[in-house]
Amino acid sequence: MKSSKAINWLLICVMCWTTFGCKSVTKKEEKLHYLGDEDRMKYYKDEVTSIEYTEVAHNIPEEVKYTQEPRTIRDRKHDEIWDLTLAEALHLALKNNRIIRTDGSFLNGAGSLTSQTANSVYDPAIQETGVLFGGRGVEAALADFDTNFTTSVLWGRNNQIVNSPFFGGIPGGNLTQESATFQSALSKQFMTGGRFVLRNDWDYTGTNASGQLFPSAYSGSVSGEFRQPLWARSGTEYTRIAGPATGFSGVTGVSQGVVIARINNDITVADFELSIINLLRDVETVYWQLYLDYHRYHTVVTARNSALETWRVADAKRKIGGTRGFKLVDEAQALDQLFQRRSDASTALSDLYSREIRLRRLIGLPVNDGRVIRPVDEPVEAEFIPDWYGNLVDALVNRVEIRKHKWSLKSLELQHKAAQSLLNPQLDFVSSYQVNGFGDELWGLGSDNDAAGTAKGLRYGVERLTQGDETGWGAGFELSIPIGYRSAKAQVRNYELRIAKAREQLSVLEMEVSHELAVSIQNVHRNYIAARENFSRRKAARRRVELYEAEVDADLSTLDPLLRAQSSLADAEVAFYSSLVEYNLSLLDLQYRKGTVLDYNNVYLSEGNWTPAAYQQAVRRAWARTYAFDNPMLDSEPSEFVYGNSPRMIDVVKPESRTEESAAESGVEVEGSQPTEVPVPPAPEPQVQAPLENKTSQLHRVSPLGTEMPEDFGLDFSKALEETPKFEQVQFLSQEPARNSRRRSTDIPDFASE
Repeated sequence: MKSSKAINWLLICVMCWTTFGCKSVTKKEEKLHYLGDEDRMKYYKDEVTSIEYTEVAHNIPEEVKYTQEPRTIRDRKHDEIWDLTLAEALHLALKNNRIIRTDGSFLNGAGSLTSQTANSVYDPAIQETGVLFGGRGVEAALADFDTNFTTSVLWGRNNQIVNSPFFGGIPGGNLTQESATFQSALSKQFMTGGRFVLRNDWDYTGTNASGQLFPSAYSGSVSGEFRQPLWARSGTEYTRIAGPATGFSGVTGVSQGVVIARINNDITVADFELSIINLLRDVETVYWQLYLDYHRYHTVVTARNSALETWRVADAKRKIGGTRGFKLVDEAQALDQLFQRRSDASTALSDLYSREIRLRRLIGLPVNDGRVIRPVDEPVEAEFIPDWYGNLVDALVNRVEIRKHKWSLKSLELQHKAAQSLLNPQLDFVSSYQVNGFGDELWGLGSDNDAAGTAKGLRYGVERLTQGDETGWGAGFELSIPIGYRSAKAQVRNYELRIAKAREQLSVLEMEVSHELAVSIQNVHRNYIAARENFSRRKAARRRVELYEAEVDADLSTLDPLLRAQSSLADAEVAFYSSLVEYNLSLLDLQYRKGTVLDYNNVYLSEGNWTPAAYQQAVRRAWARTYAFDNPMLDSEPSEFVYGNSPRMIDVVKPESRTEESAAESGVEVEGSQPTEVPVPPAPEPQVQAPLENKTSQLHRVSPLGTEMPEDFGLDFSKALEETPKFEQVQFLSQEPARNSRRRSTDIPDFASE
């Protein structure tokens, strides 16, 4: 008895301790000393939060590990020139951009490339294999219809005193019970919304209670259950959109079906395609900007050399005491312009280096591999007359943003159709059938005579089950009606509003695309005219320099007009190449606004290869569907929501009268919506050049138009380009500027000597 009381008190103390917990008591800590080296405590930290670094199995890319130092204007080396074509640049960009870069994100932090929203070649596959709500792929949606197998086995034993003076022949006898449960089930979800479950259950009970046929016995059953929605959530169409009915319908809504998952995949593919388009656009833009930087650098170097020659002439005149028309201020002004041109040359070279870095980043190359990238392709020189109606149709058909938004709109329309099904009562047909079994033992191979001597032979439960003498069934209907349908009506109304918004957004988007296309076409015409006028300006500036040089050589003028003319010539050179590059960028922008950048650059997107067995299985299933007999009582073909891989053509209203009138005035023959060659109008002695061949063979080019100018200023666009220095004539300044001019560096005053 004493030991029992002690145990009880101990249990009470444990319960109090677990209930009320423990309270720490602050007391003076005793000073402890341990034998050993204190270095063993290096692992100990007296803080919880700190900046730490994780261990990741990652190898630094060779492009980063073995790259050379960047080029600067202070460190000029004789690097190899790499004449890079635009096609090669685009190929390298597509090859080396698994995480797709953009030029606008450069120098804005590298976090945009490591965020979850960064575009990559993995995005379509990530969406295809998504499993979470709101981002499920097709495989996860199809997994709802996979057959599930569940099983469980449980054992138990219970010993309890019975409140009876006669149980077991002694007062307060013990009741002993043993139990075991085995359950297994196969469940299958159907596309119609129905669900079938096949179960096999066995229960074992053993007891020492009197009045039992057998001290221990096995009872079990094999049953089948089927449930089919008949009203709300019924039918293949609803299940394809919303997915099977689950207990989380309030959270998942009606967007977990296979069709919605397929649409989400198409939206992800559209995002990926748009990122590729932006990449190609950025690469070509930076490529032509680097082309412009080379010509700008050549121009300022030429201007610097001209300023150097002018200063030498002025300095020589100053040393001999001056000549007629010479002033001392002319030498100072020439020296001032010389230093300005030297500064401009250094700035232009630095800009060239920076632009090359941007191009290297976009095409996935290291900072410096010992080669200097130099664009070798020439820009388009001939005039391009875009057709408004044809380009408008192309834009409305090919713009990825429009296709992506149409997918979103289609998804909302399908979800709205599924949500309307929930406005009906939930009426389900339920049915079940089972075969029961019972026996003293579970199974065996001997005689079925049991120990109790019954006539049914209840020795083996499995054998009794297979005989199928004891059966049961059930059938009926279940009806559930939410009074008022408040939640269902709110959901339908929500989708109606979202669809209305999406349709309005689609209209606004198409209008926005038309305005963007209009501005792009305006820029094409504007930049071509600007290039033509800047060409004439450059020719006039050259003539102006030649005239002033003749006057200065004849001592008829001061150096000030010549210096101004040289500066104007340099500005005209830069303006001409800037407008020429802007013209090509406007052609690129036109392709971008039309949505034809991929076709323009012969780039096509395709999925990776599947395993060969997958192709064989797909073909076999296609054969089975093709040559099977249709059931006239079933709708075997669901409604289509995809009409193919090629876009559907769009018709735009074309005012024929206005078009014919404008064509008659300009002499243009209008044929459909294709670009038409415009004949050159009469002009004083025009020099008509044939269209130049260029890589952009999809553009329809016509000869440059003549202008009402004096004969000396007649425009010969292609000849002007032949007169301009090509890349082979542009020397890359990897030495000192004075060495490139083949003169001694001491002839130029140094900044340190001032």
